[in-house]
Amino acid sequence: MAIFDFFFGSFVGAFEAAYYQVTYGATALIVPLALIFFAWKIWVYYINAEYLNNLKWALLEVRLPKEIRRSPLAMEIVLNSFHQTGKTGSPYKKYWLGQLRPTFSLEIVSIGGMVHFFIYTMQEFRNAVESYIYAQYPEAEIVEAPDYAEMVSYTIDGRWSMNAIEFVLSKPDPYPIKTYIDYGMDKSAKEEERIDPITPTIELMGSLKKGEQLWLQIIVRAAMNRYKLPGKWFKHGSYKDEAEEEIKKIKALATDAEGRFNTNLLTPVQKSTIESLERNTDKLGFDAGIRAIYIAEKDPSRGASSANIPALVNMMKQYNSANLNGFTISRLTSFDNYPWSEYLGLKRGEFPYINIGIKESEKEKLKGFGFYRNRSYFYQPCSHKPFVLSSEELATIYHFPGGVSGTPSFARIDSKKSEPPINLPV
Repeated sequence: MAIFDFFFGSFVGAFEAAYYQVTYGATALIVPLALIFFAWKIWVYYINAEYLNNLKWALLEVRLPKEIRRSPLAMEIVLNSFHQTGKTGSPYKKYWLGQLRPTFSLEIVSIGGMVHFFIYTMQEFRNAVESYIYAQYPEAEIVEAPDYAEMVSYTIDGRWSMNAIEFVLSKPDPYPIKTYIDYGMDKSAKEEERIDPITPTIELMGSLKKGEQLWLQIIVRAAMNRYKLPGKWFKHGSYKDEAEEEIKKIKALATDAEGRFNTNLLTPVQKSTIESLERNTDKLGFDAGIRAIYIAEKDPSRGASSANIPALVNMMKQYNSANLNGFTISRLTSFDNYPWSEYLGLKRGEFPYINIGIKESEKEKLKGFGFYRNRSYFYQPCSHKPFVLSSEELATIYHFPGGVSGTPSFARIDSKKSEPPINLPV
């Protein structure tokens, strides 16, 4: 028994010594690695904030002629030119200069029932954006406009009431929404016979009264690899890889007794779904975030702003497809009070996110307003998970409507006059 106790005690002692050696060694290795990791993250956040803080921006308003006979394909061509990836082409640009993929904000805004189209862009892309638009819409007029969002000072006890909302896709990104091609707008037709899915949005905005505003914001950047590939720990793919996985799942439902895929076993809906996935991913993809804000001067005679929530929620319904994709509602994510918030104009004094006594719903409104005004979606302090829309999908929800949208308050300019022929008799 004494021998057993001796050997058992020796074993326990040796085990404890080995345990402490391993623990100490692991700690000595893990702690420095953890510190390096967090220091690296802080550096990346800082250098990105510094880069964003030094950017110059322009808000361009596109004033439209009385008639536009271009289909949304023209806007799709314009949007393809927004697919810019060169800023992060090297580790030096990305991790030392802090450069980020260029973002653009496509905005449709109603101020008292007057509808406006805006594009928010970096100053260095301004001339390019204007040339892209003029190439497809030569009769349009583009001017730099004051920021309408800066003209509203929203506070909890101020003279404005507000509702903010965000939209996300209801299915995985590769599944397309109902696009202008599905509405037949890619085919020639008389203006009165065309069905333009953007019309309900324009009509809703045109119905607003004095003191009411409705802002729709679509923030985009070129989509890059971020989809986690099945069976791969560190490798990521694009939304096109995700589409391939979705197609494999559908084809797995059409196998014969020997487990082989048979095209004849696909249902019409499955065939159509595969075709739609392939068509959608054949286009350029954009990371996207969509939000809307209804804001109005407090007026008892007009009623509560909450009465406009159903219209706000349903303003994207026309793009929903029963078998494919559509838009649904997502709550705003919580705000993190990062040290670099001051860089982006999100100061505590300006937007009291963390004030004690403020209802949670009011905090969400303050956050939503601040994020919208700063066009913040992809990067800290507002870092939301984007979804991918193809250029075809983007052109569907943001394009310049033709005469089919006859809202009286939809301001249009007179068509530009062309120069007379040089051989015209005097």
